[in-house]
Amino acid sequence: MTTRDLVAHLRPETWERANRLLVRKALAEFTHERLLTPEPDGPPADDGRRWYAVTGDSGAVRYRFAARVLTLEHWDIDPDSITRQRGDETLPPDAVDLCLDLRGALGLSDRILPVYLEEISSTLAGIAYKLDRALPSAAKLVEAEFQTIETSMTEGHPCFVANNGRLGFGVDEYHRYAPEAARPVRLIWLAAHRDHATFTSSADLDHDTLLRAELGETTLAGFGETLAGLGLDLADYHLIPVHPWQWWNKLSVTFAGEVARQRLVYLGEGPDEYLAQQSIRTFFNVSHPERHYVKTALSVLNMGFMRGLSAAYMEATPAINDWLADLIAADEVFRATGLTIIRERAAVGYRHRQYEAATDRYSPYRKMLAALWRESPVPDLAPGQRLATMASLLHVDADGRSFAAELIAASGLAPTQWLRRYLTAYLTPLLHAFYAYDLAFMPHGENVIMVLRDGAVDRVIFKDIAEEIVVMGSDAALPPAVERIRADIPEDMKLLSIFTDVFDCFFRFLGAVLVDQGVLDEETFWRAVADCATEYAGQVPHLADRLARYDLFAPEFALSCLNRLQLRDNQQMVDLADPSAALQLVGALTNPLARFAPS
Repeated sequence: MTTRDLVAHLRPETWERANRLLVRKALAEFTHERLLTPEPDGPPADDGRRWYAVTGDSGAVRYRFAARVLTLEHWDIDPDSITRQRGDETLPPDAVDLCLDLRGALGLSDRILPVYLEEISSTLAGIAYKLDRALPSAAKLVEAEFQTIETSMTEGHPCFVANNGRLGFGVDEYHRYAPEAARPVRLIWLAAHRDHATFTSSADLDHDTLLRAELGETTLAGFGETLAGLGLDLADYHLIPVHPWQWWNKLSVTFAGEVARQRLVYLGEGPDEYLAQQSIRTFFNVSHPERHYVKTALSVLNMGFMRGLSAAYMEATPAINDWLADLIAADEVFRATGLTIIRERAAVGYRHRQYEAATDRYSPYRKMLAALWRESPVPDLAPGQRLATMASLLHVDADGRSFAAELIAASGLAPTQWLRRYLTAYLTPLLHAFYAYDLAFMPHGENVIMVLRDGAVDRVIFKDIAEEIVVMGSDAALPPAVERIRADIPEDMKLLSIFTDVFDCFFRFLGAVLVDQGVLDEETFWRAVADCATEYAGQVPHLADRLARYDLFAPEFALSCLNRLQLRDNQQMVDLADPSAALQLVGALTNPLARFAPS
């Protein structure tokens, strides 16, 4: 690939389309979060939408667009209707300019603004790349393999506007490592001296068994010979898989002293090929799909966090996963839904003592070298089952056709039947985790895998467990190794784990997609959600007090704003150990379930 080829997607017409799509999203999500207040501006448009206008900080620039406002104050904007006017001059919609035009309304400080603009630019470049790539249609994806679906997703997180920053990747590295590039990668392996590295694993796994299974005897022996050639013994080292970008751009320089002193030894590439997942730093083994995912540290800034992995944080990961797997297996409600998790079964981390002495626990210098191994979902598939990321339910192809709509059509089920099967598989476990155990997941589309049969959802799999689950009370008995996931969440914020993470950040978009596709109307969608919740309540009469205390049918709930977090601090949005402290709550949303409350 030539240098010219690397930027072939950055063409005027593609860039204009990318900007129009991102400006549409920015206007919609910033309005949803009440950073902007569009004013009515004319009679209804031809498609039933109404015209609105937003004026920039200076009063000189005006955005006008046609939109309809759906449930949960979801702004469904026609991207082709958007105009940007300065006096008599018509300007092309530009997402970077929008941030400058509305800087005051968005609260962008001098410190945050340049980095946020860079994230917006990178997000635009990613959109342009995806627009330029020939992707399977939504109908073709219904029959596609798991990784084809994974690498065909075009949106990213539905709420965040700057959701594809990946600051640190050059354009050549984007083509090598971005999930949508779909290029297989071989991981680099380092030997890390045991005096500076920690390995932990599930109770049913040990270090040698894992590495033999993941690398094979031949590769493992070759790594041992490399160390022996240096006068070193493999038994004195833990092996760590590393993202190639991390080695070439960070570790070989920032950890140069550790390499020079042979605390870290470069062993070379492993034999297997992997595909990057939507989360960038996690890899699926395409050479041996039954082998583990590998999650690596990656010192790239993306969507409010440096995507490193803390060696200290990783240490308890397998124990947390074992605890949760046992909890789910022993509970009849979970079992009835078919819920499983793919456990993070082993973790390894390297402690650089000089950087640790110089920094606090938030520092990216403490998160440069760690990895974990997560189970593959492939071995547990039954005949006729296939896998798809839940993010795919929000996917719309180049022709405007929804993957969710195509799944429903392929299933042969009525849309409400399909939806109820999906809700039983996905929502019921989340409700039970909350009401029975004070347990909350981070169940966005990328963290959930659907198991499909004939287009319908059989069951779901939750992943990314140890970093993103929380026990929200002091009553639960937790093993000492699992205590880290307990957090003191205020009573009035607990149910936001459902209201925000599920209703506002996923169902708001799924409902809008299905309405837009003509699959069903809003009332039918939200009635199905309410019916699922009512059915769950009937299964757990012993939890009636908690169901009343945390009322899923309350008239309204607090609006928790994700973009406001990133606009305030786009390098460390929240402290994972105290997730509620940083929340940006702005007024309330009308609860779409309230009108369906059981009498």
